[in-house]
Amino acid sequence: MKRSRVTMWLLGGLALALALTTACSNTNPSGSGGAEGGGEKPLDIRIMTLYYTPESPGKDNVIVKEVEKRTNTKLDITWVSPNSYGDKVNVTLASGDIPDLMLLDNPFTPQVRTMVEQGAFWDITDYIKDYPNLSKYPEESWVNTKQADGRNYGVPRVRPVEGGGFIYLRKDWIDKLGLQVPTTTDELYTVLKAFVEQDPDGNGQKDTIGYAGFVDQQGMALLGQLQNVFTGANGDWKLVDGKLVNVNVLPEMREALVWLSNAYKEKLLPEDLAVLKNTQAKDLLKAGRAGGFQDTVEAAWEPTQELRKTNPEADFLPLVSLNGYVNRDSGYFGIYAIPKSVPEEKMKKLLAFLDYGASDEGHELAWYGLPGVHHTVKDGIYVMTEQAEKDIVAQQAFGQIFGKYDKYQRAHRVGMPKDVLERNKKIIDERAEVSVPDVAVGLFSDTDVKVGAELRKKFRT
Repeated sequence: MKRSRVTMWLLGGLALALALTTACSNTNPSGSGGAEGGGEKPLDIRIMTLYYTPESPGKDNVIVKEVEKRTNTKLDITWVSPNSYGDKVNVTLASGDIPDLMLLDNPFTPQVRTMVEQGAFWDITDYIKDYPNLSKYPEESWVNTKQADGRNYGVPRVRPVEGGGFIYLRKDWIDKLGLQVPTTTDELYTVLKAFVEQDPDGNGQKDTIGYAGFVDQQGMALLGQLQNVFTGANGDWKLVDGKLVNVNVLPEMREALVWLSNAYKEKLLPEDLAVLKNTQAKDLLKAGRAGGFQDTVEAAWEPTQELRKTNPEADFLPLVSLNGYVNRDSGYFGIYAIPKSVPEEKMKKLLAFLDYGASDEGHELAWYGLPGVHHTVKDGIYVMTEQAEKDIVAQQAFGQIFGKYDKYQRAHRVGMPKDVLERNKKIIDERAEVSVPDVAVGLFSDTDVKVGAELRKKFRT
């Protein structure tokens, strides 16, 4: 920091130091003694972020209000659907009207890199040591979000490195059809074809889809991990003979495209995969119409939970790997950047706000709500109440802003029984033995900034 808090406190005298020590605690980023004690005006914070719940939390959402109370803040949150978040980021950055805390889901786009070079965001590298909970984030999360100059320009939306988006399948369908859980792409093709042709839902009709994947304008989208299984590379680049080679020129990419083309022709994939949205694909799963998808380990519980309302045997199983490959994540899913238009003192308070969100208390509030109202704890498992659903209390809501680091974060989701939780932990541990990192994450290429978008467009066409 340019001026230590200790120095400022001493200048104000011992009494003032004690008051400010309380004021600057993790629970009061506004710098007041709290909403009920200090009387200082709440800190106004504008935030832009994602939500994955059916509806976004409103301004009067109980968790939003409780966070405001505990942190003495006034929150103005723009909640954006994942279906359009990338476009919203581009438009907002271009407008110049950037919120105090803005989730950059991809902090390495040419647009973001250029704005970093132009000084549009705060360099928070030297400040993080003053925030104990943010400092607990794994080194991988901070290293992998550094920009070209080796500095951090945002707080990672921390995620574990294992348990990320990969393929999961209807295990109950696999069992019903007398098949084995696939470990190769050939075996996966056989399973998906059986899902389509052998009436796994038992309704007497061939109306099921093998895998609810789709593509978008940016690339392979929810078919991405199937592509990676063939190339053995996590992302667009693979280390070959000591050099980074774009996967699109590898012979394995042709194999992937042939496999996907055949799967599409045999209707193992949705016919409308070019226009299908994330939420629409999930609806296919929840309606019992699709047997596979790509998402994090714990996310497989979402459609399972919905299906078990009418079919207690329904079960989506996250795969450990295919062809010996599974992706290792980078320890983050975007960063919360602070525009340089925010004064330094407010920037520090914003970091304190996020630091509170990374504490045990802030994490529990955002993910599980109020004890006795939104959840109870039984055998170490959070059991959510109906009120939690009504109040939109979930990891997929305010949990997109607040959250602490947890190795097994992607093993657990509210409402999940203990046997599924323990199975998920085992899958995560097994993935750790073979997972492949993205060797190019965070690397800077001036050529990519200048012509990367055009080259990627040509690859897509």
